[in-house]
Amino acid sequence: MVADPARSPADTAATGTCHHCGEALPAQPHLAAQGGVTQAFCCHGCAAAAEWIASADLDGYYRLRSANAARVGEDLPDLAVWDRTDVQAEHSRQIAGGREITLLTDGMRCAACAWLIDRALAREPGVIDCGANAVTGRIRIAWDPARTALSAPLRRLAMLGYRPYLAGSEAAERQRTRERRRWLLRLGIAGLGMLQAMMLAEALYLDFNSTMPVPTRDFFRWLTFLLCTPVVFYSGWPFLSGAMRELRERRLGMDVLIASSTLLAYLASLLETIRGGPHVWYDAAVMFVFLLLAARMLEQRARSVASAQVDALARARPAFATRELADGRRESVPLAALDVGDVACVAAGEAVPADGVLLGDGDGDDEAWFEEALLTGESAPVRKQPGEPVYAGTVCRERPARLRVALTGTATRLSQLARLVEQAQEHRPALARLADRIGSRFVLALLPVALVVFAGWWHYQPERALEVTLALLVISCPCALSLSVPAALATAHGALARIGLLAVRADAMDTLARATDIVFDKTGTLSDGRPVLATTQVLDARLDAATALDIAAALERDSGHPLAAAFLRDATGTLPAGQVEAVPGRGVQGVVDGRQWRLGRADFAAAREDDGALWLGDGQHATARFVLEERARDDAAQALAALRAQGLRVHLASGDGQAAVQRMAAMLGLEDAHARQSPEDKLELVRRLQAEGRVVAMVGDGLNDAPVLAGADVSIAMGEGASLAHRAADLVTTGGGLRRIPAAIALARATQRIIRQNLAWATGYNLLALPLAAAGWVTPWLAALGMALSSLIVTLNALRLARLKPPMETS
Repeated sequence: MVADPARSPADTAATGTCHHCGEALPAQPHLAAQGGVTQAFCCHGCAAAAEWIASADLDGYYRLRSANAARVGEDLPDLAVWDRTDVQAEHSRQIAGGREITLLTDGMRCAACAWLIDRALAREPGVIDCGANAVTGRIRIAWDPARTALSAPLRRLAMLGYRPYLAGSEAAERQRTRERRRWLLRLGIAGLGMLQAMMLAEALYLDFNSTMPVPTRDFFRWLTFLLCTPVVFYSGWPFLSGAMRELRERRLGMDVLIASSTLLAYLASLLETIRGGPHVWYDAAVMFVFLLLAARMLEQRARSVASAQVDALARARPAFATRELADGRRESVPLAALDVGDVACVAAGEAVPADGVLLGDGDGDDEAWFEEALLTGESAPVRKQPGEPVYAGTVCRERPARLRVALTGTATRLSQLARLVEQAQEHRPALARLADRIGSRFVLALLPVALVVFAGWWHYQPERALEVTLALLVISCPCALSLSVPAALATAHGALARIGLLAVRADAMDTLARATDIVFDKTGTLSDGRPVLATTQVLDARLDAATALDIAAALERDSGHPLAAAFLRDATGTLPAGQVEAVPGRGVQGVVDGRQWRLGRADFAAAREDDGALWLGDGQHATARFVLEERARDDAAQALAALRAQGLRVHLASGDGQAAVQRMAAMLGLEDAHARQSPEDKLELVRRLQAEGRVVAMVGDGLNDAPVLAGADVSIAMGEGASLAHRAADLVTTGGGLRRIPAAIALARATQRIIRQNLAWATGYNLLALPLAAAGWVTPWLAALGMALSSLIVTLNALRLARLKPPMETS
């Protein structure tokens, strides 16, 4: 939409939108003259921005733009924290005449925004240079600290609606850039050297009748030697250093064989050049290095698919936060300065700095929306009410929010997920370790075979003995075998993280792919975790319903069970509870007002026959009876249907009463449902299925699920469940949606197919290549080409997993 600067107030009122940002106008809009025409604005901030744009003769912005500007708002952020030396030291760099920093903003929505930012910043005193990129949302500012503080041009940006935030550590970004450039330089030098060496080698190969003069031949050889040397020792340094490391560790791996083959071709060619022998193999050495570098870079690309999630999680946390003081004033502080109990303020479009609880602002419209896609995979913003948790790294949308800080630093959910992803990337599953052992033993067996082949050819045709042996070593290098499993697993872990599941145990993906049965807990897993108190029946005349609810809420408050929310929501007071103890599968007990209470099953709390309700009593006498109702998750039915379509048998095992379990089973079409299951009962169910030869996956979230999660073949803990369940699980979901589970199973099965394909190809290739090379039918350069292409094939096949889009819609 292109704005018309000549709209009249009547036109503006008719459209009902702000002249600057296009948002809906309030009942009494701000009116301001722009170019002789009165325009309407949604807030004073947008009016001030438009006034400055007009006074700076930049009102062509409104004619050029193809999208509305971002809303400026009434309160601009405190940007003084950007002038701190520690912030600038980490996120900016020294340049000639000053410093330079790269920022991000999500308000830059079209090329006209970049045009406006460039010209607005260029007018700021002390700004040396600037550049805005509307595609990436990045703004580069170079300024002279002696003439202006960084906060001055940033205030101009914020005043125009482009609130800045950090793009990440400048030092870390420079390190990644240097490493990437170093690898590209190695590959470029190897490619250039290979092309030139191949052209010179072609001239030597085409001299079939040896008519080339010896000085010309030697000139070509020495020239090829000069081209080959930087390729072998600079481009090939990663393989040489890797070989030295493997030898220091007293093991034989791929790098030992690669370095040995490369140096053998290089040194043998140098020796033949010096003594004027009939053959040189410089071209094989440089081709070997170039093609292996290309394969290694593709392998790194596969691994970066997985590490991208860690990078995204690390970038999600802002560098500083806005803290509200006791007198209502606000200050910007580094994130490390936030403490538990502080009140943090988050502007619309900014990331939440810490885990906390949403606070109301007292204006009657306390709800807020947060974009949680990075943490949970939820595609749409999630609505939060005061009292509900919000997480670091999620983005506040639509309107500002306030939260009471509960967890900071490494204790936040964001940091925990980042650690889980890193652990998943470091795993060496049994299949990968097996492939490494096979590759190492293959190298160990190949060396005596190479000696036998060399001896045989020396006896039969001495002039070809070195050439054939070199070709054998090169073509039989089991790089593809060693890459087949790690490349697939690295790509799969990245794809799994994007789905919203993190593997925190080795071999989790392999076992998940073989699962035949899946057992679900009910409360907080298949249900939405928000039970509603349907009826309250008081059986003791000395208590009223409100007091009974307060006692139940006091007992449940610290239990961590999903049912606690139902009592806390309806409780009218806050009673202290002591000596609270959860009895798995039965209930909770503790002391309230000096009296011992129990809340749970009827036979536990009131010495009565279990009827599926929750009872309050002292263990012998009943005081109150509560009936709670649960709703299934919105995506539970679709997830279970998808699992059945994948051939899995679905079971329900819950500690709740028969009536509640049967109601949930009927709602979801489950035939095999088990009620009143203690942790031991659930574990026994899993053991029975395993005794039948079934591979069992367990999905749960509560404390009492930990034993069965540990006992199942593979287990999945829901992301909002108890931390003990996470420690017992093999995989953890980063959100509550269930449809990510069938998606993960589809991905795990695809990974197994890719691994089997890779292993079959690598094994078949080596079995075929070995006799061909030993028979002398393969030249060294052709051997290098075949070996590298084999590695490229398995890597590209693994990268297919990154493009796999299993049918999943996160709720």
